[in-house]
Amino acid sequence: MRFQMQATLNTCAEIELMARSTKTIYSATSTLIANSLLYSSLFLIVLFSLISINSRIRSSPLSPSSSSPHTDKQVPTNEKLERLEIGLARARADILAAGRKRRYVSYENDTFIPRGSIYRNPYAFHQSYREMENKLRIWVYKEGEPPIFHSGPMKDIYSIEGHLLEHLHNRRNPLAAAAPEEATAFYLPIGFTNIIHYLYTPRVHYNRRLLQNVVEDYVSLLAEKYPYWNRTGGADHFFVGCHDWAPDASAANPDLFRNLIRVLCNANASESFRPERDVSLPEINVPDDALGPPDVTSTAARNRSILAFFAGGRHGYVREKLLDYWKGRDPEVQVHEYLPGGVNYFEEMARAKYCLCPSGWEVASPRLVESMHVGCVPVVVSDGYVLPFSDVLDWGRFSVHVPVGRIAEIKKILEGIKEEEYLELQRGVAAAKRHFLLHRPARPYDLLHMVLHSVWLRRINISPLHRKQLIFAREGFKNNLNKFVAQVKIYSFLN
Repeated sequence: MRFQMQATLNTCAEIELMARSTKTIYSATSTLIANSLLYSSLFLIVLFSLISINSRIRSSPLSPSSSSPHTDKQVPTNEKLERLEIGLARARADILAAGRKRRYVSYENDTFIPRGSIYRNPYAFHQSYREMENKLRIWVYKEGEPPIFHSGPMKDIYSIEGHLLEHLHNRRNPLAAAAPEEATAFYLPIGFTNIIHYLYTPRVHYNRRLLQNVVEDYVSLLAEKYPYWNRTGGADHFFVGCHDWAPDASAANPDLFRNLIRVLCNANASESFRPERDVSLPEINVPDDALGPPDVTSTAARNRSILAFFAGGRHGYVREKLLDYWKGRDPEVQVHEYLPGGVNYFEEMARAKYCLCPSGWEVASPRLVESMHVGCVPVVVSDGYVLPFSDVLDWGRFSVHVPVGRIAEIKKILEGIKEEEYLELQRGVAAAKRHFLLHRPARPYDLLHMVLHSVWLRRINISPLHRKQLIFAREGFKNNLNKFVAQVKIYSFLN
């Protein structure tokens, strides 16, 4: 396999990096793409839960590459970093004050004000969103070539990955940083779905090492070339991956990715997903002619004739269990493996009071978003799934959770919900829907901006105890980086 190396990649470190990546990929498959590969990684920590913990941030000290376009004058100074941290500290204080006082602060010009029971604390959420608009600035690394980097799917099941990537590349994005030294967060533009498509086709093996090498080498290149990863051990960096394999990208080198913020559709807390640091990414199936499922809400909530509905294949043990028990068993709990010809999937969903959203091969399901488009209360049939935006949204106000072990009790559980409670859940679905709509360009409080708000929450929780050990831009990268300690204060919108 050949790789065309860019003229800018002329340092010994980069040449050695590319050689190692070439050797790895060639040995795995000899028929795959000939585009050059460069590599990336990012981000840290959480908000909105009620504990304080200490976290040691560790990273290998690396020197900037001699070919780096950033001179010493271009490297962020102590004063710039201090100003950034002071601004974030003020934002934290203002969010906490709004949440405690339970009042909105200067909202006269806002186009939307979060109100109602679906929010854990609408006052804190509103203030946090405003602070994000003012202070979150994201730098997208330029290294790497499509399709492995800077490119992702725009249609079908993993499309949210491509839409977020394209949004962050858009120069009109109000959250874009004009220069890296002005950034409060750094995005690694890795195309996980494209990596799987190009580097694992034909699918002769499922070994994740090839994926892991691509990501690790990209991060290593950036860490050698720029100071930004090393100064926090990746705590202010993030990547976005909707493919089922994306969580495995960091599994081979947990020390390197310990502080990174991973934005993942496969948000399984029983595996490697860390709710205090990672972000749960909604899965949405984008069709060819629209930006999401159709809106089919003509059926009034009181007139829906089906108690529960599901249609889908036997993808994973949860669906196997659901289909084995409920398929063809009860006309009120309609569970189909395949719908009869001429029956419209979304119209059937719109006739149901509750839409079953079981996990597939992994925990996420596009049916969460689909059910909101048709005004159907989602029933999450899963164990370990960390639901999207649960930092600010109270899912208990607009959904029902059924553990996998209680699949046989689905009808009993749903019939036990009183009519008034169901109508309240249905109204909650209508209120929450705006946060799961995909717009291009993005709009305030929509799906793309809600994902970035989740990233923002984790970014503002970096609170250095030893700030001088964090900042050594002018002095170079010190060996005492491993001694850097960050205090992570995890706040909550729960009260």
